[in-house]
Order: sequence, then structure tokens, then C-alpha cells
Amino acid sequence: MNAEFHTRASRLSTFPADEYNRYVAGHPKATPYHNRAWLQATESAYGHTGWLVSVHQNDTLCGVLPLVEVKSPIGVSSLASLPFCDLGGVLANNAETRELLITEALTLAQAHNIKTLGIREGGPALSTEKDATAEQNKQSLEALPANTKVRMLCNLPENSEALFKSYKPKLRSQIRKAEKNGLRAELRTEADAVPLFYEVFAQNMHRLGSPVHSLQWFQDLKAAYGEHMLIGLVFQNDKPVGAGIVLLGGKEACIPWASTLEEFNKLAPNMLLYWTLLSHVCDLGFTRFDFGRSTLNEGTYRFKKQWGAQPYELAWTDYRKGAQTPPSADSAGAGISLVSRLRPFIESIWRQLPLPFANWLGPKLRRYITL
Repeated sequence: MNAEFHTRASRLSTFPADEYNRYVAGHPKATPYHNRAWLQATESAYGHTGWLVSVHQNDTLCGVLPLVEVKSPIGVSSLASLPFCDLGGVLANNAETRELLITEALTLAQAHNIKTLGIREGGPALSTEKDATAEQNKQSLEALPANTKVRMLCNLPENSEALFKSYKPKLRSQIRKAEKNGLRAELRTEADAVPLFYEVFAQNMHRLGSPVHSLQWFQDLKAAYGEHMLIGLVFQNDKPVGAGIVLLGGKEACIPWASTLEEFNKLAPNMLLYWTLLSHVCDLGFTRFDFGRSTLNEGTYRFKKQWGAQPYELAWTDYRKGAQTPPSADSAGAGISLVSRLRPFIESIWRQLPLPFANWLGPKLRRYITL
């Protein structure tokens, strides 16, 4: 390695926060998940160790790879960039620096007897059949398996008025329908909004048959992100019936969690929730909205597409014992894993649990589920 390069792996607590934050803020591929706050919350809420792999050239930071070490109850550890979200991955000035970061991450894994390293990154836009001007190097959606996971991104115009005009009449009427049905929306940045979000979120996760994150996780995220975390709430009278969280970074906003109460869905709270969040970040000057991961052509995919979101590749790469493994169904690739086949059975059992018990047990399991 050229002597002018210096590569190291540091605990989150020892790496200069200002230096990392400046680099992330200036990198064109950074996402809100790359914010140091995500690593802080994983440490404080779940006790997972945060790492920062870095490369300096002549004392100037030129690449970072944020990682979280997730140790299971039986002592088996994995490294992920990043857990609990769609992507994190390498931020580097060039390809050479990128390779140095991955090599150092593999060295870190070996030194700590960690057998699995997962790097989740975003890829290019995927072309559609109707996109006659698509670049030839874009992968066609037609060639992808039906259960492929994609990242849904939407470019935002100069203001919310232009955004509203870009929607089809049906979507505009659905937004108005929620208001006509007596629903109202609020957008909050205060920490006392987190329990209101969680009230809706926990009930919805129970309905879906999935272990819920802890309330502490969201409280610690709010403490770490501060005003860069927005909470959207939809009320019927004083009862929260819809809720979502948006994280801000650079010129991009992302929505990792959004939920509504099923018995109120006929009133269209989800339409008002998304419009409230989208219009707000648009007027703040954000130019891209990340709707998150969806399975190609399924319900959430179609829901996000009506807002103008387009599919982008998710490039998830796993390394086991230092060697890259083929794409698996548990990453962004295709195929049906054992977990996928068992999921309907597990979900049906989880739905039968009393809600208070599910909310107690769920976080104890969820902290180890990195997806």
C-alpha cells in the first residue's frame, strides 16, 4: 500500500465526530443513514458496538465505512453496514480507497472472530419497459425475478405546489379525501411525539406479525438526530391513526417507518401522512425522497410508484470468513430461503400474542434482526 494512505478501524467513540460528519455531509452518495446518529442509537438503545473504518491520505479523510457489530445471544457476531435499514456502505473518493476500506473491514472481522460482513449499498436506476430513453447499461425490470427487492426514489421539484400538480387526479383526490374525512396531520420535531408514533407503529407491527423495535430505539434516534428527524402524525380527533418518521441528510430525505391503524384505513390516513411529509421536505429544499425498500410489483411498490418513485437497484454484498458469497434471498437478491418459507407461519403465531406481551418480547428479538 502506498505510504501516503493510512487505513484503520476505530470504535465509534474514538473517531473524531466532526471529521466524520464533515466528510459525510460533503459526499454525493451519502444517505441520512450514514449520519453518525444511526451508529449512536444502535449503541445506546441496543448495546451494539459501532465501528468506523477510515482511509486518510496525507492526513485528509478520503473514505469511510460505518459498521455495527451485532452479537447474538449465543455469542455469534456479524458486522453490518448498516443494520435496521436498507443501506449504508462505503463512501470513498475513488475505487482504490473503496477497496482499502473493504479490505480493512475484512481484517477487522477476522481480528474479532466475526464470520459475516454485510455491506448494503444503493445501485443505479432500473429501466422500465416504457422508458424508451433508458440508458443501455440500466438493468431491465423485465429481466428481474418477481420477488426482487428494490429501492424506491423520487426526485422532488422546487416546491410543494409543483409537487402536487405533478400528481395524477386520482392521487390528489385521495389526499383531499383524508381531509374531508375529518383527519388532520401534524409534523413534529419534539421528543414527546415519539410515543405517539410508537403507539401506532407497535399496533401495526403486531398486525403484520413482526417483532417491533423498542420505544427506546426511537427515542435514542430522536436524541441523536435532533431536528434531522421529523415525525408525521395523522389524527382522528385526538387519536393518532397514522404515523411516520423521516430522516434528513444532505439534500435527501428518507422514510424508514410509516404505519396506520387498519380499522381507519378507509379514511385514507396514509395518503395524508405521506403528503404531509413529502410537501414539507420539498418546501425545505430537499431534492430527493427515499421511500425505502419494496418487493418488485407488490402492494408497497405500487403505492410508492404512484407518488413518482422509481426503482433503483439494491446492492447487498455478504462476506463469510473473508470470501464474498453469492447473492441470497435474505439480501436484495432473488430466491426463496428457509426463512421466507417459514415467515407466514411465524407471522400467524405472532399475531395471536397479546399486544402487551408482543411489545415486551418483540424488542428483545428485534435487536438481533438486522433487516
